[in-house]
Amino acid sequence: MGKAGAALKQVLETYNISQYSLAAVLDVERNNVYRWANEKRDPSAETVVEIIRALKSMNPAAAEAFVKLYVGDEI
Repeated sequence: MGKAGAALKQVLETYNISQYSLAAVLDVERNNVYRWANEKRDPSAETVVEIIRALKSMNPAAAEAFVKLYVGDEI
């Protein structure tokens, strides 16, 4: 699986954001967030953008950390 799940899991733990709260902001089932964070399924590119937007609305620093962990210094 890709890096998105590992990055998401680390950000959720570091910033104390629950899978439930992220799922609620994304308007998806919590099990989708669980699958992404536990690298059972990769989020689509569109979903990654939605995750960034959701994290930004919840905690801008968490969104920035997710992007840095996922994309690195490529941008």
